[in-house]
Amino acid sequence: MEVKKPVESLIIMTELVLPNDTNVFGNLMGGRLMYWMDIAAALSAQKHCNAPVVTASVDNISFENPIRLGNVVHIEAKLSRAFTTSMEVHLKVWGEDLKKRIKYKSNEAYYTFVALDDNSQPQTVPQLTPDTEEEKKLFESALRRRQIRLILGGKMKPDDALELKALFTKE
Repeated sequence: MEVKKPVESLIIMTELVLPNDTNVFGNLMGGRLMYWMDIAAALSAQKHCNAPVVTASVDNISFENPIRLGNVVHIEAKLSRAFTTSMEVHLKVWGEDLKKRIKYKSNEAYYTFVALDDNSQPQTVPQLTPDTEEEKKLFESALRRRQIRLILGGKMKPDDALELKALFTKE
């Protein structure tokens, strides 16, 4: 099976916040940002597996700082781990005020995608080998995030989440 590096899935998407993208406070609407994040994450996953993908889940998105009208949005998406047919994509989002020359963190999130074959059935994806320390941390913690997603989605019993249990039990 083919093995790829996270950097091979890197997508950097840039958008300008226009009036139609904002709420009554002049801030980028959360739904619009989530839409852009889904596109960037899907492109990253497709780049990794060279196949069409569908969004399987979106983890908690907490908005740390609003992005104002006229500011620029930078979305960085990169695979953090590949499983059998699914892939976790880590996203970081920054706002940038070009006039003030300030770049600030807006939020980060994890999206999960499943690769599909020509019959729209899940297909095996290449494995991922992290390089940097940050990539290694994201890779190692991805299994815990996956187990939480599976439990919340009713696809795993909490007693079967061995990776999570290890955090709370001493042997």
